[in-house]
Amino acid sequence: MAQAQRKILVTSALPYANGSIHLGHMLEHIQTDIWVRFQKLRGHLCTAVCADDAHGTAIMLKAENNGQTPEQLIDEVRQEHMADFADFMIGYDNYHSTHSEENRELSSHIYKTLRDNDKIAVRSIVQAYDPEKEMFLADRFIKGTCPKCKAEEQYGDNCEVCSATYTAMEMINPVSVYSGATPIEKESKHYFFKLPEFQQFLTEWTRSGTLQEQVANKLAEWLDSGLQEWDISRDAPYFGFEIPDAPGKYFYVWLDAPIGYMASFKNLCDRKPDLQFDDYWGKDADSELYHFIGKDIINFHALFWPAMLECAGYRTPTGVNAHGYVTVDGKKMSKSRGTFIKARTYLNHLDPQYLRYYFAAKLNSTPDDIDLNLADFIQRVNSDVIGKVVNIASRTASFINKKFDNQLFATPIEQDMIQSFIDAGDTIADCFEQREYGKAIREIMRLADIANTYIADKAPWVLAKDDATLPQVQEVCSVALNLFAILATYLKPILPAMVADAEAFLGKELTWDNRTELLFGRTVNKFVPLMARIEQKQVDAIIQEAKEEHEQAHAAAQEPQAADIEPIAPEINFDDFAKVDLRVALIVKAEHVEKANKLLKLTLDIGAEQRVVFSGIKSAYKPEDLTGKLTIMVANLAPRKMKFGVSEGMVLAAGPGGEDIWLLEPHAGAKPGMRVM
Repeated sequence: MAQAQRKILVTSALPYANGSIHLGHMLEHIQTDIWVRFQKLRGHLCTAVCADDAHGTAIMLKAENNGQTPEQLIDEVRQEHMADFADFMIGYDNYHSTHSEENRELSSHIYKTLRDNDKIAVRSIVQAYDPEKEMFLADRFIKGTCPKCKAEEQYGDNCEVCSATYTAMEMINPVSVYSGATPIEKESKHYFFKLPEFQQFLTEWTRSGTLQEQVANKLAEWLDSGLQEWDISRDAPYFGFEIPDAPGKYFYVWLDAPIGYMASFKNLCDRKPDLQFDDYWGKDADSELYHFIGKDIINFHALFWPAMLECAGYRTPTGVNAHGYVTVDGKKMSKSRGTFIKARTYLNHLDPQYLRYYFAAKLNSTPDDIDLNLADFIQRVNSDVIGKVVNIASRTASFINKKFDNQLFATPIEQDMIQSFIDAGDTIADCFEQREYGKAIREIMRLADIANTYIADKAPWVLAKDDATLPQVQEVCSVALNLFAILATYLKPILPAMVADAEAFLGKELTWDNRTELLFGRTVNKFVPLMARIEQKQVDAIIQEAKEEHEQAHAAAQEPQAADIEPIAPEINFDDFAKVDLRVALIVKAEHVEKANKLLKLTLDIGAEQRVVFSGIKSAYKPEDLTGKLTIMVANLAPRKMKFGVSEGMVLAAGPGGEDIWLLEPHAGAKPGMRVM
């Protein structure tokens, strides 16, 4: 019996717009797409939207490094993301961007509502500040040595070696990951969402059945320890939306990112009059709203987000479905091992449906991690999809095509077995609905084994050798193709292209409800192979390409580009060169220059006197590391007046720039003022 039509809106977490989609991302989008396709296959009005998360410091600085505007960068990345998703058969009804007018308007509206309801606090805080880039730094943009275990290269909030937590300024030798400068502490006024005032609401909402039990239990720990006000503002420079009543202050990316779900849907509604925004986001909406996310961002979606929606007068999600991380061969994805695989790298070598199937076979309704075991991946896909399901059609269709003029047997037979396949659809549907895809696939493969056993027992290839038993061949193959059609229906959310080819062969669109309409008496079309086996060499090629991508990116980061190398200056003669007076100089003092991004102020002792020189070496050296060093300077260079002061010479350095600048140092035993020949 057909269900009453449901109105469902589904979202996936928004990919960040500063990098490529990789297989870790694809787990979530495949999980989402399977669920959406299943709902549509059942006849429900299910709409799926997503967008690129396009704001934040990281995007601003990457665009700057690329010589682009942030808008240019996020547009390029969005086009790449959309192509990857399309080629993985991810069927979003709309794919938008958080840097959109819809998102600006909705973010401002929600903020103003929170403000007008006295849910915004304003106070000054002290943060780490990069004096070279002239910007405040989040903890993840600071690296240094753990103050507890002394492990190096740790981030500014916790140590991955000993699990200690600390503030960035408590680290040993903290540095900005952007400039290498030592952070300083600086005060700034910030805006906070009064999350603690929603303690009771969230305590009830998180136990309402909206969340998985493991997630609700984890959130209960946070709720029991007491909620803190949430900092929703960032200081300029920042790429995002300016807070309406706070010039120079911007919405933190995690405020407008989930609002991006609403904005993407609104963008779709503006183009499709049959969809009404309030029917899905209104306080009393009778529709359903589901978010598919990774477990690492559950606090944003199950604490901050529902509290904001509740205060702003919108509906809260029906369900927030969290999944785990992806490992490869039991280990964290690794660029050096070639297991950090981009979506496009995979697509260069394999059909995306293989991965869709494998992830589905491993997915359940918990936030447990998923392991992509490459040997098991090959075996599972070849055994299940090719060896079991496709095999049913490939072993029987040719007999119908060649010996029976594409005509299936007219009278239904083996109806009990066929009915058992149809009845199993209720169990399989429940598995899909509950996101227990692995259970659904195990049931589908159990049925596929029954079908293959039936074919093997009847052996139509033997029956076809005798004219007397030839009619039985048509019967057996017709039964097998009916069973295949039912199984293909169940696999349609997972393997959409394969099933589309099966539908073309069967001459029938497969839906959940019409699986009861048998094919007996119908004419089918010529069968063409539906899918091929995975070869080990294809997987090896993916790993090799991923390794090469990493090596090329690493080499590009280490070496100057040809375009960056300055052309050789016009030729001079020896007399010109002889005029240059090079002297050994002792760096007596090195200092930051306020509001200068590249300069250090050096006080140099050249024997008879001291000179002040401004040098563009800040990206490579800390002032405290230079004091007491010897270097080489041009002593007879005419003084140059700069806005920071007068530079009385030039120190000599080499290198492509950035962190790779090396001051020239004299030989051992050199003294300040000694002339260099």
